[in-house]
Amino acid sequence: MHTDDDTPTDPINTPFTWIGGEERVKALTERFYDLMDLEPGYTALRAAHGTDLTHARQRLFMFLCGWLGGPQHYTEQFGHPRLRMRHMPFAIGILERDQWLACMDQAMAETGVPADLRERLKSSFFQTADWMRNQGV
Repeated sequence: MHTDDDTPTDPINTPFTWIGGEERVKALTERFYDLMDLEPGYTALRAAHGTDLTHARQRLFMFLCGWLGGPQHYTEQFGHPRLRMRHMPFAIGILERDQWLACMDQAMAETGVPADLRERLKSSFFQTADWMRNQGV
């Protein structure tokens, strides 16, 4: 199905569908947080998350489902994400941004996100992660 301006509107065109739905978003989220615990290169990122990642895992999964064009689990449970406001209590500088992006890219690679979708998401993730910075460095 297409609109008059020839923009695809078929749900298959959403990143959520392209990635493989909730099961694959869950796998991506789980790998992202597992890598945070496993990889020494993500220590600043891991330190910013406190001792228990249970709630972070659940909320990122719910957020990503909606952000990727799938079910709006996060919004339904918590309202508007207000990402910047919700992250203000945490010091997020270039180091944390870059570690978040590297960790997510590694998680995407390791969970089999298609290369063309991965490139598209890397760009979107960068814009969002950079907007979250509240520290100069």
